[in-house]
Amino acid sequence: MVNTLYGQVPSETLSIAKNIKLLICDIDGVFSDGRIYLGNDGEELKAFNTKDGFGIKALGDSGVEVAVITGRKSNIVENRMRSLNVKHIVQGQEDKLPSLKKIATQLELNAEQIAYIGDDVPDLPCIKHVALGVAVNDAHPLVKQGADYKTFNNGGCGAVRELTDLIMQAQGTLLDAKGSSV
Repeated sequence: MVNTLYGQVPSETLSIAKNIKLLICDIDGVFSDGRIYLGNDGEELKAFNTKDGFGIKALGDSGVEVAVITGRKSNIVENRMRSLNVKHIVQGQEDKLPSLKKIATQLELNAEQIAYIGDDVPDLPCIKHVALGVAVNDAHPLVKQGADYKTFNNGGCGAVRELTDLIMQAQGTLLDAKGSSV
């Protein structure tokens, strides 16, 4: 076991994280707490954690690509991810594995260089396909069982930041993280 900022992690997890070149994230239940607020006129609202945003920007600045694949479509997601410099944004994909493979091919990466973080059953094929499949702390039990790593934090409450910190710690770039507006 190795100490991280969030708790003890198996040394194998850090060994795998050292080789990650792409982090792919689900949105609802990962970047958000899974709740969707709907107004009377159909307006949709989601809350995003700025700590997760800082982690995504810092990870990108460290040289690791970031992508999101989500089953829903939302302008909110597009705007938030663009503000975090995420270049690969795939929405409206309930079967996420083909999108993951397409992004990997575009970036000339293999599964051993990819981490994926999710929270529910549609994320399982991606979690099982990559080198570092991650479930947020409050993920569905089947997702937790299928994941290589389970975060200490819940979705929408710093789970993404925890994973970005873990990857940067493994790669020796965590202390180089620069602050920026998120």
